[in-house]
Amino acid sequence: MKTILVTGCAGFIGSNFVPYFLEKYPEYRLVNLDLLTYAGNLENLREVENDPRYTFVHGNICNRELVEYIFDAYDVRGVIHFAAESHVDNSIKNPGIFVETNVNGTFTLLDVAYKRWMEKPFVHKKGYETCRFHHISTDEVYGTLGEEGLFTEETPYAPNSPYSASKAGSDMVVRSYRHTYGMNTVITNCSNNYGPKQHDEKLIPTIIRNAIHGNPIPIYGDGKNIRDWLYVLDHCKGIDLAYHEGRAGETYNIGGRNERNNLYIANKICEILDDIYPVENNPSFRYESDERPSSYKELITFVEDRPGHDRRYAIDATKIENELGWRADENFETGIVKTIRWYLKKYEGKEV
Repeated sequence: MKTILVTGCAGFIGSNFVPYFLEKYPEYRLVNLDLLTYAGNLENLREVENDPRYTFVHGNICNRELVEYIFDAYDVRGVIHFAAESHVDNSIKNPGIFVETNVNGTFTLLDVAYKRWMEKPFVHKKGYETCRFHHISTDEVYGTLGEEGLFTEETPYAPNSPYSASKAGSDMVVRSYRHTYGMNTVITNCSNNYGPKQHDEKLIPTIIRNAIHGNPIPIYGDGKNIRDWLYVLDHCKGIDLAYHEGRAGETYNIGGRNERNNLYIANKICEILDDIYPVENNPSFRYESDERPSSYKELITFVEDRPGHDRRYAIDATKIENELGWRADENFETGIVKTIRWYLKKYEGKEV
């Protein structure tokens, strides 16, 4: 049985990936290394906690001694690296931890993998020829777009926040280990994910949570900032394809082709909630005014914009579509209904 080290899989994307991957591939064992910072929650992995092919290790990807132990104890033959500090607002307040985790942590994993899998540059140890390091990155490394155009794998890097700069740095470290040492690496850069198990601080869970509790729904600036939204399970399927079938040394952009601005997102969520869980039927709705709103949309509130807020991201996923046959199964309007229903069950215990 082949062991893959996955990192940060108590977080959002990884905790969706692990159950999907274990179910699809009975020949794999997964070892999940996660520090369980505020964004990591083992409850996200309850469905696999008793699976004999899944092992959880509590620890820091920057801890070289621990990473070396895991490689030796489990004979790790592949890495799928999710772990990252990822919230832009937090990176503005405390950039140092983003550089430490995203850059130094990625370096530690890469360097240990290189020394365990290879004799010297471009020479693999016998039996380790197919070992691959897959680095999960973001479209934010490319900076911001105008009203037209899409990010491709050839778009120059132009990160605009400490978060995106740290992810760009980690991408460059991965690239260097491919070109200097001949490591079998692949990088995927994804657009904004949404779906079950996302941390409460993110945009879509924040809108849903505030709406159902009758709190103001905060929208930065004029709400016209645009993102390309990707349902998390579609992302997991793209990672799977890139890990197994992507060409060594290549980068693949994974995007949902679902450009929506933040105000549209808020209004769409409110419309769906108005339909499936209307204000008048919501016992958790606590509104201080004497006049109770008739729609969740009345809670939308514009707040001061985030410093350096990128205006638009959008990914051209042609490469992964044409080379690997990947397609997103969900558009935003189908995926957001599934997402809202999941959060209603989480926050309210409601099946609607």
